[in-house]
Amino acid sequence: MTSPADPNAKAIKTLDKDLGRIGLLEQATMFTARPLVGPGIALVFMALAGLAAATIIGAGTGTWVVVIAAVIGAYMAVNIGANDVANNMGPAVGANAVTLGGALIIAAICETAGALLAGGDVVSTVSRGIVAPESVAEPQIFVWAMMAALLAGALWIHLATAMGAPVSTTHSIVGGVMGAGIAAAGFGAVNWPTMAAIAASWVVSPLMGGVIAALFLALINSRILYREDRIAAARTWVPVLIGLMGGVFATYMAMKGLKKLVDVSLGESVLIGVAVGIPLALLMRPVIRRQSRGMENRVKSIKALFSIPLVLSAALLSFAHGANDVANAVGPLAAIVHVIQDGSSGDRVQIPYWVMITGALGLSVGLMLFGPKLINIVGSEITRLNAMRAWCVALSAAMVVILASWLGLPVSSTHIAIGGIFGVGFYREWYHEKILKENRDLSALPVEERTRRKVVRRSHLMTIMTAWVITVPATAVLSAGLFFAATLLAGLR
Repeated sequence: MTSPADPNAKAIKTLDKDLGRIGLLEQATMFTARPLVGPGIALVFMALAGLAAATIIGAGTGTWVVVIAAVIGAYMAVNIGANDVANNMGPAVGANAVTLGGALIIAAICETAGALLAGGDVVSTVSRGIVAPESVAEPQIFVWAMMAALLAGALWIHLATAMGAPVSTTHSIVGGVMGAGIAAAGFGAVNWPTMAAIAASWVVSPLMGGVIAALFLALINSRILYREDRIAAARTWVPVLIGLMGGVFATYMAMKGLKKLVDVSLGESVLIGVAVGIPLALLMRPVIRRQSRGMENRVKSIKALFSIPLVLSAALLSFAHGANDVANAVGPLAAIVHVIQDGSSGDRVQIPYWVMITGALGLSVGLMLFGPKLINIVGSEITRLNAMRAWCVALSAAMVVILASWLGLPVSSTHIAIGGIFGVGFYREWYHEKILKENRDLSALPVEERTRRKVVRRSHLMTIMTAWVITVPATAVLSAGLFFAATLLAGLR
């Protein structure tokens, strides 16, 4: 034994205190560093994108511009993955049809596959006719306009993600291109009828999404959930609904997701959908009958029948999203590469494969690192979703995109999906109030609907709507400011 006065004992106590301090310091360091892991990985990815661009382009005039554009394009792709992908997987996670980890893996695979296998091989350098190309025909001016538009869109989506607001990445880049175009060539350079149509879609697309999702939920409620024998009703209607889902998504994929592989008209796409939907409905009849055997006559049992179709629909939406919206990240980057290599800003440019890979990987990186926040908000914080409600949202999103394409309306998949979520929530509130006013027996309703009247969070509604309304003007102003600063630093002013 050592005495209290023993120098060794004092040394041991001092060592214990020092080790304790080191342990606390390590814990504090880990706690403070954890939030920096995601941004750190994202920065590494952006740096690798720039390095890849420098290696592929090689030394020459304008290489550094391409490198900067590649870094910004990678940043944009990361932000799209963090914000936009939540609209596809959020409802499935909120309905507990798939875990958050499973959703991240499925979405990452499907987004990457969609971008690489079916991503558009041609993209308009002026973002779908927002700005007349001849108005910014000077190559250097065009390059900095695209650079400013890309950075403005990325910064806005980053801010919106931090605020927890799912916004349209398409509208973000459109606003950026519009602002840079105005700064470069004046208001006359903008195609204002197209901008008016986009502004109208802020109202039209979420309303359409909400109405269609609510109608499908009403159909499920009236034909299955509120029937005396729910299992028998489900055996009749669930195969029909799954066949409808398969047909709609076959049409959706033929029109939007497989443009690079096959080019079909709207009528041919619908015929493909019918050819898929009817056999699928017939095939699902024995499957649903077998799956429902022994189930209790409860709403919970019916939810289980929709879980797998819901996950499949979310995966297909992710594939189609990767095929279409990757252009929001790599379109301006491809335009810049085209100008640097060819010296002119043509109407349409080919997207190099390395640019497409940058966008595809960026979507997955952003989703894996920052996607959970928006997935949780979309899936559970706006209103409570189950497999049936989430299935209505997914089907509504696909149907509205098809309908909008037929009508020629520029709509946002983000607006449609969020509108669908609000639609099913407000429908539940309306139906509950209707039952109360008619003094009907509430025993037929699920327990949650007997007690809760307000099932939609109004605070999220106001935040999201505000973000939607100011997306285009905010990115336009930011892009114009960035364009003026960039051209000033580049010595063009």
